[in-house]
Parts: sequence; structure tokens; C-alpha cells
Amino acid sequence: MDVSRLFKCRVLIVDDDPVLLQTTAAIVRSFGFSVRTAEDGFDALKILREILPDMIISDLRMPNMSGFELLSIVRRRFPHLPTIGISGEFILATMPLGLLVDHFFQKGEYTPTDLKAKMKELISESPIRAHIGKADKAPLWIPRKDAGYVVVTCPECLRSCSIEDQTETGDLQETECFACGATINYLVDSSVLKLLNDKRPRVSA
Repeated sequence: MDVSRLFKCRVLIVDDDPVLLQTTAAIVRSFGFSVRTAEDGFDALKILREILPDMIISDLRMPNMSGFELLSIVRRRFPHLPTIGISGEFILATMPLGLLVDHFFQKGEYTPTDLKAKMKELISESPIRAHIGKADKAPLWIPRKDAGYVVVTCPECLRSCSIEDQTETGDLQETECFACGATINYLVDSSVLKLLNDKRPRVSA
């Protein structure tokens, strides 16, 4: 990508933690991008009515409107817009690439260099991004703390919902979307099972 293009790119960063929000904004500005910030999904949607950015970077767990809900709206209304999800609360176990976000970073597990490289890659591809067809499997998100549930995203309406963690097999699972009623298929493979088992409380003999 031409470095001069970076100065024309506008990035919207969404996070309810004011310290992390301003820190991330400062880092992204140091890359040469123009940055707007929002403290939750509703604030972000207000900004999107005023100006359309070239990329959105959003936390997933926020009050009022979560990043899951915000990004589902963005994906439906602006499918060409590249998005990056960041979370310290959830682990992304499986994800059909591009369904909800184009890339995911775990908080504390990436460097500014990693972020810059991925941003440049996604923005350079955004004008020619292929149409994303409906995925046959849903993204599966696991809370980092033992919460007794996992989160899946419906490939039909892109809404995310929590389902009870009762998974004991590595087979393809299904549930019903609470928003549109569609059948959601999700795969709990061996790596996902290990994450779930590691988080479950151990019962003493």
C-alpha cells in the first residue's frame, strides 16, 4: 500500500474502557490514520451516520450495545467495510472468516506492529473484497472466565446469542437463533473442547 494512502484512511475505534480506547487511538494515530472514538455501539452508530470510516476496530463486550451487535449491523449495512474485533473477555474458537469480523485480536496478545500490518492488509483489500456468501457454520466464542455458556453468531441474521455450555462431543452441533429462528450449525472441534474442559470446575473425588 502507498504510505500516502494511510493519511486518507479514517478509523473508528470502539471500546468502553476509556484508558484502552485512548491508548489504542494514540497507537493507530501514530500509524498515520485519522481516528474517531466511540464508547459503545450506540455512540459508534451515531458517528456512522455522520461519516463512514475506512475501518472499524471494536471491543466485543460493552454496555448498552455490545460489539457483537454493532458489528452485525455494520456487516449487514456496510459489507465492504473491514472490521477488527478485539476482546479480553472472549476467546475466538472457530470463525468463518469475514462473517462477523475480518480479523480478531486477543487483548494483550498482539503488538502495535501486528495491528498495523493487519490494518494495512485489510484496507488494501477492502475495495476489491469478494462478496461473502452465507457460511454453513457459525463463529463460536468462549468466555475467558467460566460462565457456563458459549456465544454463537447466526450466519442468517448475524445476531449473536449465548447458549448453555453442555458440549461433550466434537461433532457438529445445532441450535436455533433466538432472533430469526434459523438453525445455527456450529462445530466444536478438539481444540474447542480442550478450551471448554480447561475452564470447567474440577469436581473432587
